[in-house]
Amino acid sequence: MQNTSVTGGVKAAPHGVRLADVGGRVPPHVFFFASAVFHYLGPAFAVLLFAHVSVLGVAWLRIASAAAVFALWRRPWRSIAGLPRAQLRVLVSLGVVLGLMNVCFYQAIARLPLSTVGSIEFIGPVILAAFGARTPRNIAAFAFAACGGWVLTGVRLGGEPLGYLFAFANCGLFMLYVVLGHRIAQDGGAAGIDRLGAAMLIALVAVFPVGFGGALPALRQPYLLLAGVGVGVCSSVVPYVFDQLAMARLPRATFSLLLALLPATACVIGVVILRQVPTAAEWIGILLVAVGVALHRERNGPPDRESAL
Repeated sequence: MQNTSVTGGVKAAPHGVRLADVGGRVPPHVFFFASAVFHYLGPAFAVLLFAHVSVLGVAWLRIASAAAVFALWRRPWRSIAGLPRAQLRVLVSLGVVLGLMNVCFYQAIARLPLSTVGSIEFIGPVILAAFGARTPRNIAAFAFAACGGWVLTGVRLGGEPLGYLFAFANCGLFMLYVVLGHRIAQDGGAAGIDRLGAAMLIALVAVFPVGFGGALPALRQPYLLLAGVGVGVCSSVVPYVFDQLAMARLPRATFSLLLALLPATACVIGVVILRQVPTAAEWIGILLVAVGVALHRERNGPPDRESAL
C-alpha cells in the first residue's frame, strides 16, 4: 500500500515510494540480518553510557531520540488519522510494549552480560516459532535452535535475581513486540514504518514519568546528548525500520525463528565492544542456533497471511 500525502495541492509520496521500491528489491532476510547487528550494537554503546547517565535516563534518551527521528522523517500522525478503533488499539499497545520493553532491557543489561540477556530474550521468539513449525525440517530446525538457546541461557538465578527478573520481563514483552509488529506490518513496509513511528511517540509518553529525570544530566551536556541520540538511532530506528521491512514479507514463524540469531549476535558484539568473552558452552550454543537457522525453510508461495498476523 502506498503512503501518499497532499502538500500544496500536489501529490507527493517520496517516502512511501522509496521505501516500497527498496523493500521490493532487497531480500527480506538482508533487512533482518542488518537489524540483528544493530539490535545489540546500540545497547552495547548504552552500557558504556551508564557510567554517566542513569539506566532509566539512557532508556528515555533512546526512545526520545528515536521518536524525534520518526516524527521529523515520517510525520506518522498523518498516516494514522482515520484508522479503525481496533487498529488504534494495536498501535497504542505496541507503543506501551516498546516503552516497557526498552526499560526492562536496559535494567537487565545493567546487571547481566549482554549475551545472557540476549539469550533469555531469544526464548520468546522460539515459542512463537514453534507454532509455525509444521514440517519435519522446520521441527528439526526448531529443536536445534531451542537446544542452542538452552545452552546459551544457562540460567543461574543466584547473584543477580533482579537482573534475571528484568530479562524475563523483556522476553515476554519482546514476544508481544513480534506479534504486534507483524500486525502493523501487514499493509507493507512504508505503512508499517509510519505506524511504528506513531507507536514510538506513544512509547515516549509511556516512559516519560520514569525516565525523563534520569536523562537531565545528558540534556545539559552536548556530548552525552549526542551519545544518547546515537544509541537511539542504532537501537530503535535502524533495527525497527529494518524489522518492519522484513516483517512485511516474512511469515511470523519464519521471522521468529530467524530471531534465534540474536543470542549469537549479542555474544559477538559483547566480545568486540564490551570485552564480555563467552564461555565454551556459549559458543556451542551459538553453533546449535546457527544449524537451526540453516535448516529452516519457508513454505513455497507467498507468505501465509494467517502466519503473519
